[in-house]
Amino acid sequence: MKFIQEAYKGINEWWAYLVTIIIFLIGWQLIGIIPLVVVALQKTGGDMIEFQQAANESFASLGINSNLYLLLIIATFVGGLIALLFGLKIIHKRTIMSVLTSRKKLDWNRIFYAFFLWFGIGAFFTVVEYYASPEDFVWNFKPIPFLILCLISFFLLPLQTTMEEILFRGYLMQGFGTWFKKGFVAIILTSVIFGLLHGMNPEVEKLGWSVMIFYIGTGLLLGILTIMDEGTELAIGFHAANNIVAAVLITTDWTVFQTDALLIDTSEPSIGIETFLPVFVLFPIVVYIFSKKYRWTGWHEKMFGRISKPIELKEDEFIA
Repeated sequence: MKFIQEAYKGINEWWAYLVTIIIFLIGWQLIGIIPLVVVALQKTGGDMIEFQQAANESFASLGINSNLYLLLIIATFVGGLIALLFGLKIIHKRTIMSVLTSRKKLDWNRIFYAFFLWFGIGAFFTVVEYYASPEDFVWNFKPIPFLILCLISFFLLPLQTTMEEILFRGYLMQGFGTWFKKGFVAIILTSVIFGLLHGMNPEVEKLGWSVMIFYIGTGLLLGILTIMDEGTELAIGFHAANNIVAAVLITTDWTVFQTDALLIDTSEPSIGIETFLPVFVLFPIVVYIFSKKYRWTGWHEKMFGRISKPIELKEDEFIA
């Protein structure tokens, strides 16, 4: 529980979280969205009725180039990330590292290990899905757009996923953990909020609320990784791989990522095994792999033990 205790290194009062969340929302939904609004206004020729209709549905419906649209969406998350880190530094008086890990520095080896593990699993099941039902897919390889998509996805898309991990598995998990004094409560709360925010994705409209099993299940997995590993590195790598697979390998005309991916899924939207397999089979396997590799111990203490403020030794005190 050392990672959650990082919250005690700065101002940890309720008002600091309220102010920071307000700053974050301003950066994410007001400032960060400005580039997208500008492009959308250009596409509509300043027609506010058409602009409002696109805002209510999806700005992608305006025919914005898919790679440009992805860039503009990422920009909104960059605005939120900057605002969140500003609030952390100015309001909470904490270091950026304190919401990333309890280690002295970020462990990049953990990030890359989690990334390549989940990217490999995602790519494998994409190939299996394609060969199992080739009639449901259209090959969509366009060299230049695909190259641009790969550059955006591998170098910029992690900014979006890292923002979400800092917000949910870092900032909010530490806040809930210190308020409710239990790691498992922090995991559940952040996972439910994480899932509900994804309720704005078009997948929910097409598939129904049962798809929340995947979103909340993913939040639970990422929360467990963070609590047990005492840092967000594994969650950051996993989340980046998950979204890059979704952006680069398969696209549809009804998911949140509509890109120049290699494959277009033309099948009718439906809830199938691909929704439940990750949560109930693959995620437990991933936890097992990480637990063995990083030799996790103290499961009961970290998940259910009481979280308290660390005892700070005075300069003239020492442990014999």
